[in-house]
Amino acid sequence: MSELILHHYPTSPFAEKARLLLGFKGLSWRSVKISPVMPKPDLTALTGGYRKTPVLQVGADIYCDTALIARRLDQEKALPALFPEGQEMITASFAAWVDSVVFQHAVSLVFQPESIAVRFGNLPQEAIKAFLADRAGLFSGGSATKLSTEQAKHQWPTIMSRLEQQLQREEGDYLFGEPSIADFALAHCLWFLKATPVTAPLVEAYPAVNAWHARVLGFGHGASSEMSSEEALAVARTSTPAALPDQQFVDPNGFTAGQQVVIAATDYGVDPVAGELLFAGREELIVRREDERGGVVHVHFPRFGFRIEAC
Repeated sequence: MSELILHHYPTSPFAEKARLLLGFKGLSWRSVKISPVMPKPDLTALTGGYRKTPVLQVGADIYCDTALIARRLDQEKALPALFPEGQEMITASFAAWVDSVVFQHAVSLVFQPESIAVRFGNLPQEAIKAFLADRAGLFSGGSATKLSTEQAKHQWPTIMSRLEQQLQREEGDYLFGEPSIADFALAHCLWFLKATPVTAPLVEAYPAVNAWHARVLGFGHGASSEMSSEEALAVARTSTPAALPDQQFVDPNGFTAGQQVVIAATDYGVDPVAGELLFAGREELIVRREDERGGVVHVHFPRFGFRIEAC
């Protein structure tokens, strides 16, 4: 069985989500550190242009977006389940809401001037400017709109009060009783806020939420060991992609296997990936692409939050 390889960087909130998923599953994995900003030539040699963090690699199969990474980890190890039986819809829908709405608030609050001054206080001004310019590019061209700091501050108490009420009343230690993808989706947003003393009180002021957050972080990150990006490329180059899912499905827009397509996120980080469509299922899209450094790879995307167009 191929090793799980996570391409990530330490301060990425969505990478923290993926690391916690690996910890929850009790999995061992290889850690490939990538740059927080473009260019990322070793990563995009695998993805074909997708630049968001993190990316999960399993041999010559490349998984984009944590929503799909979570499903792949459930395939790797069924229990404990990230989408518990009977709660698949509510946990997945809550996680999708968090990854868009709550994360948008967290970004606005973290990148307010007072927080930036602390978060990047030890970096040269040129490095800070380069990072902010990269993020401006990341959040341009898609459906995601910038939420002002004032509006994020205005709405934040409503979000947190609802969560506090939910956690006070829920029977069990997690959002929906047993731990699920819902908990890890929310935890990484709050982890992002707790990184500096400017924004940490926005979480710590809510006792039930703060206690729940500590429980989720307590799952840890599993067992990781370092791997270089060159080694990861060699793994892809010398591996054969996994067999395609055995699922009968007719795409509602008529896309069929063998078509040349372009797939891209719709919210932000909308860099397109071109390739041969191999599979279009209920949750997942898979394209085949070839790179001189990465070889033949299958790149996997979630259907939700991504668009597909014929070349």
